[in-house]
Amino acid sequence: MRLFVVVIAAYLVVALALPLYAMLSKSMLDPDGLFIGLANYVAYFRTPALVYSIKNSLFVGVLTTLITVTIAFLLAYALTRSRMPAKPAFKTIAMIPILVPSLLPGIALIYLFGRQGLINGMLFGHDIYGPIGIIIAEVFFTLPHALIIITTALSIADARLYEAAISLRASRTRIFFTVTIPGVRYGLISAAFVVFTLAVTDFGAPKVIGGDFNVLATDIYKQVIGQQNFSMGAVVSVVLLIPAGLAFLVDRIVQKKQVALLSTRAVALVPSRHRRFDNLMLGYAIIVSVFIVGMISVCQYAALVKFYPYDLSLGFTNYQFDLMDGGGWDSYFNSIEMATYTAVFGTVLVFCGAYLVEKAQGLGVVRGAFQFLAMLPMAVPGLVLGLAYIFFFNSPTNPLNFLYHTMAILVISTITHFYTVSHLTATTALKQMDAQFESVAASLKQPFYRTFFRVTIPVCTPAILDISIYLFVNAMTTVSAVVFLYSPHTTLASVAVLNMDDAGDIAPAAAMGMMIFYTAAGVKILHYLLSRGIEAKTQAWRSAVPT
Repeated sequence: MRLFVVVIAAYLVVALALPLYAMLSKSMLDPDGLFIGLANYVAYFRTPALVYSIKNSLFVGVLTTLITVTIAFLLAYALTRSRMPAKPAFKTIAMIPILVPSLLPGIALIYLFGRQGLINGMLFGHDIYGPIGIIIAEVFFTLPHALIIITTALSIADARLYEAAISLRASRTRIFFTVTIPGVRYGLISAAFVVFTLAVTDFGAPKVIGGDFNVLATDIYKQVIGQQNFSMGAVVSVVLLIPAGLAFLVDRIVQKKQVALLSTRAVALVPSRHRRFDNLMLGYAIIVSVFIVGMISVCQYAALVKFYPYDLSLGFTNYQFDLMDGGGWDSYFNSIEMATYTAVFGTVLVFCGAYLVEKAQGLGVVRGAFQFLAMLPMAVPGLVLGLAYIFFFNSPTNPLNFLYHTMAILVISTITHFYTVSHLTATTALKQMDAQFESVAASLKQPFYRTFFRVTIPVCTPAILDISIYLFVNAMTTVSAVVFLYSPHTTLASVAVLNMDDAGDIAPAAAMGMMIFYTAAGVKILHYLLSRGIEAKTQAWRSAVPT
């Protein structure tokens, strides 16, 4: 068992730690490969345009966080504290942005508010290209992530606290600020840091609709792709690591301070019916849903219009991807292949790693090091990870050089990029299992793998299925983690969207984005149906009545 832990830890070292070290080393070299120390950093901070990108990134991150967390909190409050109808439908609609690449909302905004937009060439008197467009796109992109966290926080509430407040004749406003907000403060803080990290490190939306408003993520792309200045690209990557890393660190500290809000005597909170409040929450949920569905609908409209704005007849001309720059239909099928490999191999790797960490005995330092490596990917932006892979795997002296420009390196980078959330899902499920399962098996002289296959996997089947669909969907939609690593033979659908947008083929880019959406949504539905069948067999013990 210890050997397996070492092997999986070695994977994280090779797939994460060594590439990051290679990137840090590259940032201290000149174009000829000579060591120059911090000279590149000095040059970076002496370049006003590049330093301005830091301010822009922080501005976008802070404003996106404030808007998104506010919208997500009100929607979560409507879903958990009101009796409005159609809650599952509204929650499903709110999850739609997870199924699309972050470039797609940028394309939708161009068609809505661009210079030849459907509504107007301006938004509130301002050009959509720039901070306004980026922030709206980021709000769309990050909303589901914040909603999941805040909904979970609001769902954990003790009705006795509210009954006590009502008996003391506290007003609804006072109850809200003295009971509700303190109870979800850790969830709000976690949601804020997640949104801030996603907004600061996102590449897709700023690339499509940013215009001349540079941010750190687009600076990395311009330094590497536009100027072939890999050393400066490494410097910007290291700078981008700082806000993402700090946000992650603060979030972990906050989560450690969180205490249990539910005791064994807690009473579940059931919202009472208030017609005026319920109608108000229903109206708010409809507004948010119209925003989300509207953005997707605009993209679908753009994908079907033959030649906007001159020929508005509908057809499938824009789906002729083989006639466009970007990789053709092969890129779409490459994405499905890559996502499938990521889901299969990633699920096995993540779950086995989490099992060995949670259930293996006497690992000491190895377990602590593994936990650190498993949490590290959350703080590493995809664009930074992709650039680090160039420096590490493209080195002629690296024995793993043969992986460069292959499907394998795309799978490895994607698994690594999304490793942390999957690992936390697996460890949460495994922590629910009593350690006595392994103790009893050991006393009966049963090998650990028999307990693993006969007990652990069936009990943790829901978590395993969640990990697989999480990895598949993110592999279909990711751009930043793979934009530096594909070859002409391994172009992906999300990268094709970027390439077609660069070439001015915005409608075909929207069409490819919608193909990603429909594929991810279809797999999500299939996953749900299969999950119900599998869980009916493996989770029957949960509803069993003792005799």
